[in-house]
Amino acid sequence: MNKFIGLIGVVIVIAGLGWLNRVDLLLMVVKFQSERNFEIGPTRDLPWQKGPDAPVADLDQRPPNIVFILADDMGYNDISTFGGGIADGTVKTQAIDQLAAEGAVFEQSYAGNATCAPSRGMLMTGRYPTRTGFEFTPTPSGMGPVVSMIGNSLDHGLPPYKFNEELAETGLPYAAQGLQPSEVTIAEVLKEKGYYTAHIGKWHLGLGKGQAPNDQGFDDSLIMSSALYLPENDPNVVNAKLDFDPIDQFLWSRLTYANSFNNDGNERFEPGGYLTDYWTDEAVKVIQNNKNRPFFLYLAHWGIHTPLQATREDYDAVGDIKPHRLRVYAAMMRALDRSVGRINETLKEEGLAENTIVVFSSDNGGAGYVGLPGVNKPFRGWKLTNFEGGLRVPLFVKWPKQVAAGARVKKPVAHIDLMPTLVAAADAKMPQSLKIDGVDILPLATGREGAAWDRKTLFWQSGYYRVVRHEDWKLQVSDNPKKAWLFNLANDPTEQNDLASREPEKLAELKALLAAHKASAREPLYPFVAEMPVTVDKTLAEKFVEGDEYIYWPN
Repeated sequence: MNKFIGLIGVVIVIAGLGWLNRVDLLLMVVKFQSERNFEIGPTRDLPWQKGPDAPVADLDQRPPNIVFILADDMGYNDISTFGGGIADGTVKTQAIDQLAAEGAVFEQSYAGNATCAPSRGMLMTGRYPTRTGFEFTPTPSGMGPVVSMIGNSLDHGLPPYKFNEELAETGLPYAAQGLQPSEVTIAEVLKEKGYYTAHIGKWHLGLGKGQAPNDQGFDDSLIMSSALYLPENDPNVVNAKLDFDPIDQFLWSRLTYANSFNNDGNERFEPGGYLTDYWTDEAVKVIQNNKNRPFFLYLAHWGIHTPLQATREDYDAVGDIKPHRLRVYAAMMRALDRSVGRINETLKEEGLAENTIVVFSSDNGGAGYVGLPGVNKPFRGWKLTNFEGGLRVPLFVKWPKQVAAGARVKKPVAHIDLMPTLVAAADAKMPQSLKIDGVDILPLATGREGAAWDRKTLFWQSGYYRVVRHEDWKLQVSDNPKKAWLFNLANDPTEQNDLASREPEKLAELKALLAAHKASAREPLYPFVAEMPVTVDKTLAEKFVEGDEYIYWPN
């Protein structure tokens, strides 16, 4: 980090001499460093493990196969399941809608966090970050200062972006920022039960010693080493760059087109096509190779996270949608929907659908920095806020053997529940040495919860920005700006009416819950070093004016 910060200083000096715009020059340096850091080899055939030639037992007699499909930054309204969809419902997500219709829909489902990595850690472990210490999303070296510099150079009208260089020097290096090896993941539990376990896609849970997917229970891992969907100049790609978004500017400068297999990310090679489709191709191979034994496939898509890149075929197929970035975004969603359809078709073709659990969700809500106001409709807020738009995510669970098609669950559930749910479904053993915060939600989907279902409270936390939902009441508190928001979600699910000043007793009750939760927490594994201003009701493409509600997101 020291070398990178020093290089930034040199860039600023040069820019001060008037040679080039300092931000443009800085991004050129980021791109140069990225391109020279790793060699990227050609596409290769991957040696996925293969199961036995004949079934180890009749399908009905063995534990269920499990396929978990996770989208990235997908907004609640990006799918048409709930009656909406991209571009006022112009683009339908037919495969995802079908998956929802064939299983259980959890109508009040929450991400573990309003950013990706802590949310992923929670769904892998079933534990709050206040237990694991994995509270903040790891960011590549240089990202914090570069994004802050770019953000403060743009004419948004926002309060300033902040980066603490001194504190950044005290934290863990990027590769070591992740789940500790002592944590027990769903993959480790299922592997102990006899499952073959495969990971495809984004990881973001650390690549240090003991943290990579192969160290955390996965037999095989095709991991995203960098994050372009196709090379920027590929003849089949349509790009949409966001000149109002500092994160997007950094990503376009930093990212390359590369994956790696069963290692820590240092042996990179080009994917075999548009990233969403390529990962689906490989997921199909995993299913076909292991159809005769129980398997757990974690397909962690990058779509529809920025940078916005679509295939020309998908771009043409969605029609003449305006603006251009919305059309590219819709085309990316079309590819993600196609992936879900291909996975389900493969399970049917291989005779596995009846006893396979398919779970679909997103790591958090849609991002306001893509400049598309409808992604989380009808909810307020975005990724990087703890309003419902940042935390509400679809959650669908299909298991024909156990879950009736069309089941609807109204009780609140969250990503911390997925690990214990899948462990219970596999009849595996929960880790005895660790406290698991999530609960088995399968009884809710099967209608067998009875009196045992008594959880009333869920928590979220990112530094000084903390949230509790207790029954139908939700309290957000932040130190920057210093404020509390209190909502009754039963009467006001879209958080329009702040009751903090009108319900002092309820405010005190929920503050006490937050205080108790905080008192039992461990220290984060590394400190937050950046604070990003985020408007609650406007996208980043819209001008911030005095009186607009905003928060700072610490990371």
